[in-house]
Amino acid sequence: MTKYPTPAGGASLLLSFRLQKHTVIIVGSNTLAASRAFAALEADSSVVVVANGGLNSACEELQWRANNGQLEVLELDRLPCSVEGAVDRDAQALNDYLGSVGHVRLVCVTDTLLSGVSGSRRSRTSAQLIAHACSLRNIPLNVCDMPDLCDFSFLSTHRFQNHEAGAPSSLQIGVTTNGQGCRLASRIRRDIVATLPKDVGAAVANVSKLRSMAKASVDGVDDVVDAELNEEAGPSTPNRPVAQRRADESAGESARRRMKWVAQVSEYWPFPKLAKLTPEDMSSVLDGQSGYLAASPPSNSDRPSSQDVPTLHHLSLSPLRQGRIFLVGSGPGHPSLLTVATRDALTKHADLVLSDKLVPAAVLAIIPSHVEVRIARKFPGNADYGQAELMEAAIEAAIRGLTVVRLKQGDPSVYGRAGEEILYFRERGYEPIVVPGVSSVLAGPTFAGIPVTQRGAAESFIVCTGVGRGGKQVQLPGYVRSRTLVILMGVARLQEMLNTLLAESSEPATRRDGAAFPACTPMAIVERASMPDQRAIFSTIRDIVIALESGGEQRPPGMIVVGWSILSLWGKGDVSVLEPGASEHDEKRIQTWLGGQRWRIVDGLENGWADL
Repeated sequence: MTKYPTPAGGASLLLSFRLQKHTVIIVGSNTLAASRAFAALEADSSVVVVANGGLNSACEELQWRANNGQLEVLELDRLPCSVEGAVDRDAQALNDYLGSVGHVRLVCVTDTLLSGVSGSRRSRTSAQLIAHACSLRNIPLNVCDMPDLCDFSFLSTHRFQNHEAGAPSSLQIGVTTNGQGCRLASRIRRDIVATLPKDVGAAVANVSKLRSMAKASVDGVDDVVDAELNEEAGPSTPNRPVAQRRADESAGESARRRMKWVAQVSEYWPFPKLAKLTPEDMSSVLDGQSGYLAASPPSNSDRPSSQDVPTLHHLSLSPLRQGRIFLVGSGPGHPSLLTVATRDALTKHADLVLSDKLVPAAVLAIIPSHVEVRIARKFPGNADYGQAELMEAAIEAAIRGLTVVRLKQGDPSVYGRAGEEILYFRERGYEPIVVPGVSSVLAGPTFAGIPVTQRGAAESFIVCTGVGRGGKQVQLPGYVRSRTLVILMGVARLQEMLNTLLAESSEPATRRDGAAFPACTPMAIVERASMPDQRAIFSTIRDIVIALESGGEQRPPGMIVVGWSILSLWGKGDVSVLEPGASEHDEKRIQTWLGGQRWRIVDGLENGWADL
């Protein structure tokens, strides 16, 4: 089987250039040149426009920018030329000019379409000579409408604005079809922009401030720690296990943990909540004291009046309203999988919603605007603190006579710590109403095309967690060919669990109850099940780690499925794995399933779900 994915040519290496203190040369002075100049100026570069006729031939925008000192326009036909009677004076003069100017990062030729008001176009021969000159000086070149001469191309881009301040933000997106449909690229870019909330630019700005605060809060951090605070240098998942927070942490340890929390906020919190972060909110995220953050608080007019909320000095002739607590499951993520009871609790009964961080924004969006929402800050190393804060908040609100909805992902009783909350609330005089949700144990594999049971492939299934209480290791089930194993909250400890599943002897095997798993056993990781950006990674126990690492940035939350039911419905299906002697053909069965590769990655949902 192929060890790694085979590269498929025809793509581009997408980069974002930082152009401070560098010069971009633009040849031509038409409206396209103005567009290229504006993009370069926004990247903080110095822009020099070189065109026959100079400023007088330039389009109106370039003339305005030149007159306002934003760029320089030079007359190409007046530049010095070192070769008298050169075959192409423009190309030779431009070559001489490039040699006299330092820090030229890029050259863009735009007058191959139309040069200024003269109506002339640069010939292909002239463009080729310019390309040769740039090549000799190792300067990347773009020639409009001549892709074979280009070292780089421009994406169809959009820069988001801060929706309140109106100023451009640091968030940009770009789309390219690699020359196979520029007009279509613009349409795709517009569609992507339309699907994102208007405040996403402000969300990026606030996360940037949060990152700066996380770093600036530690004085004298050494270079090693500072390097570790760089997000790109870290692991591809924000869920890598960490130790519980300690009171005696060093400055470096605290900085690492805070950056971990910033990563969690970036990954899980809805864009509108990030966009509304105040400096006080940011401090709350980083100080480790509060376990939740208020999100979209109701206005004063939406809050209960002072007559409705009793105080210690309040004397009422009517009975006080009895507060209630709902424990509800939000399902795996897709809003259409909410039960009617959960939707009613959120939209008709709730005064306060205490939400887990994993609940998607699409679910939170159905909550009426007058209902206060608080998002749990149960970050790595801080989960117990966050859990306690939420439970205390629920009791405090119930005492005030409010209806509290404790919103949990999936089914609250399947590794949702519902039992702890039930006992806590009961001890304080409140019997919570538990509303089941669709568990990801069943929904996640189903969305990935995996049945947890299937005649001829899996007669039973078993569910376990990848991490015990307080981050302790758990005992995993042993191998049973006719059984599907589903592991929740285990992706961050994947290698550790694989060692346990495969071990034949010594200490790892003691953490497994039963036989070792064959290395060729099918294994799948389903990330963000039921959401538009769902991803399913299919491989075997022996190759799943490299498959996950090769898939790029991880998309938590994720779940693990192990067993022969994984391939039972793929393509033409395979329900022969339980027949006598079937195990002798397992390697061939795996090759057929994966098409000779070591893994397969499937992005997105089935088309039908996009309309639900």
